[in-house]
Formats: sequence, structure tokens, C-alpha cells
Amino acid sequence: MEIQLENVAKKFNKEWIFKRLNLSLSHTDVVAITGPNGSGKSTLLQVIAGSLLQSDGKINYKYEGKLIDPDHIYKYLSLVAPAMSLPEDFTLQEFVSFHFKFKKLKSGHDVKELPGLFRLEKAKDKYIKNFSTGMKQRLKLGIAFYADSPLLLLDEPATNLDTSGFDWYLEEVKKVLKEKMIFVCSNRKDEYIFCKKFINILDYKS
Repeated sequence: MEIQLENVAKKFNKEWIFKRLNLSLSHTDVVAITGPNGSGKSTLLQVIAGSLLQSDGKINYKYEGKLIDPDHIYKYLSLVAPAMSLPEDFTLQEFVSFHFKFKKLKSGHDVKELPGLFRLEKAKDKYIKNFSTGMKQRLKLGIAFYADSPLLLLDEPATNLDTSGFDWYLEEVKKVLKEKMIFVCSNRKDEYIFCKKFINILDYKS
């Protein structure tokens, strides 16, 4: 995966959320997007994901040397965000089986083993509506980690995770560092301790 941002900017009403953002990334670059709450971190992540259109500038995506139409970038990414919802009336096993009919699973894995890999084996036949917020977050992260997607976008990934859940998150991130380009939106250093590149959103306000 390669991504190039050229003078990318986003404006809501009369306010510039960020502007003049230039960035060139390739393959397994790991990037933290930092800044205080409400500063525009999530907005930038949504622009990179193609779910929000930038107000100015251009984003180029390439995979295996071929340009990707921005309208199709969703096929190449996995996203975890606080606003992302899960189908409450599925059991965990039903949901992962359904999800990976549409999203390719990493090779060498089977959907039946995923609850165990998520450390949710005892809840595999439990309805998602009865999950704790921490269990739901682990499920969101798990399907993103185990999808065969070259781009991983994480917005406040440790939300609602307890100590064991957070340890699991870091373990799973380490497994995919050599496989994916990763963006992490956070103002918590422990969430992006593995990142090598940084975008402070406040640097792109003027």
C-alpha cells in the first residue's frame, strides 16, 4: 500500500479543520495522528478512509503498483472507531462468519477459531447485545486485525478496554506491524507506542 497526500485540507462551514497536509507513506508505515479532543484527528482519518471528501488537495492510493480509485479504497482497509456499531442480534460466531463472507480473512485462519483469538471463546454463542463495552471493542479490533486488508485505521482503539484487553490489543498490533500500513488516532501515548511517524493535527491549522 502507498498513500500520498498533496496539500490536503478539510473545512466545515467557515472553519479549517486542517490544511496544507502533505504526506507520503508506503507499505508498513505506522502513523499516529495526535492532538487534543475535538481537534480534527478523526476527521483526518475519515478523509484518508474516503468516507469524507477533502475540501482541497488530492489523495493518491496505490496497491501493488496500481492506482486505486478513491471511491474503492474501502475495499483495501479495515476501520475501528467509537461510532462504529455492531449487529446486536447476532451471536459472536454468527457475526464473524457473516462478516468474513464480505471481507477476506487472513490466510492461515478459520472463522471458527476467531473467538479464541479475540479471547472471547466463552462468549462465541452469546448475543452481541449482551456484550460489555470492552467485549464489543475487542470484537471490533479483532475483525480488523484478522482481515486481509493492507490498510488499518484505528480511532481511539483502547476505548473501553480493561488491562487484559489492552495487553491483547498491543500483542495483536505487534503481529500485523510487518503486514499493514497503520494509522492510530489518539491523545494517549500508550495507544500508539509502536508508531514511528507522527501527525500533530495542530500543526496544520494555519
